[in-house]
Amino acid sequence: MKILLVHNFYQQPGGEDEVFRTEFDLLVSRGHTVRQFTVHNDDCDDMSRVALAGATIWNKKMGEELRELVRSEGFQVVHFHNTFPLISPAAYSAVREEGAAVVQTLHNFRLLCPNALLFREGQPCEDCIGGLVPWRAVTRKCYRGEVQASAVVATQLTIHRLRRTWHSDIDAFIATTEFAREKFVNSGLPADKITTKPNFLHPDPDVGSGDGDYAIFIGRLSQEKGVRPLLEAWTNFGIPMPLKIIGDGPLADEVRKAKQICERITWLGRRPLEEVYHHLGKAKVLIFPSECYETFGRVAIEAFAKGTPVIASNHGAMADVVEHNRTGLLFEPGDACDLALKVQLLLSQPHVMTRMRREVREEFERNYTGRRAYEQLMGVYRQALAARHL
Repeated sequence: MKILLVHNFYQQPGGEDEVFRTEFDLLVSRGHTVRQFTVHNDDCDDMSRVALAGATIWNKKMGEELRELVRSEGFQVVHFHNTFPLISPAAYSAVREEGAAVVQTLHNFRLLCPNALLFREGQPCEDCIGGLVPWRAVTRKCYRGEVQASAVVATQLTIHRLRRTWHSDIDAFIATTEFAREKFVNSGLPADKITTKPNFLHPDPDVGSGDGDYAIFIGRLSQEKGVRPLLEAWTNFGIPMPLKIIGDGPLADEVRKAKQICERITWLGRRPLEEVYHHLGKAKVLIFPSECYETFGRVAIEAFAKGTPVIASNHGAMADVVEHNRTGLLFEPGDACDLALKVQLLLSQPHVMTRMRREVREEFERNYTGRRAYEQLMGVYRQALAARHL
């Protein structure tokens, strides 16, 4: 099969970028003809506000580039990961008019929410779901804290809802959890086009030793990722186990201050993936304290692959991925005291932790390997091709 993978990279590297690369490697390893078409948000720095706004809503030039690529190389499937902001929804109809089937992975909630998180002022927020115009996001400055930037994203969503872009120009969607799928279906996306296919790891990073005697957090240091309750749990509630933090972001200064207060906290900054896997495999437990819903949480299955149980917020996608008392524990989102209690509970039951290490690895082998993902991905591509030629 001839497949074109399309992605707009963010300025801050994240899980979407890793999924894009991993899916490319998987498809190539199975003998498909695969090409990447990518742009990077660093290019936004050279654009005026007006030009960027126009590109975000409808980037005709980018659509024509992709059209010509499909026409000249005969791609059967064009699989989009992220089109925001530089590729834009113009690309969907352009490649579809050349005969390609269009697939879109729903890595975040951008089609429902201008800030893509369904999160505002420290709490999940669904105020813009269901309406035609997400005007509240503009008055509340939900995107980048700016009225103007929020208005551009809200305008894009409104135009494409009116145009029915998501219904007419996309043949198949991929949601990464049932929780995320339900949100999109409830918002009006066509249920028969949305398949649940979780993220995966390829190649398998293999089981770790779990002998490091520390907990670990891996992710962006930001409010929605639950960094504040994480730090509070260690600084205020006397957890004896050391905590390693890997990542960077806007709350880096708060992490530095917490380190000074609590000597059990170590901050390693951003690290290469192989080093992340090393630390994750030696950890006793991964802490995943997101206060936003998430659509998946790739680091959780990285923990599963390494045999490391997960303590996660009990809402959103994480409540789908982590099964309480089997592959980890769930705690009340944003509640540092409850997080501390769950960590100490697991520490007090080494036999439970041993069982969980076995359970998480088995869960990974059942649901999150490259083999399983390939079967599911081919099913989505076949569905998209069938829909394209109806």
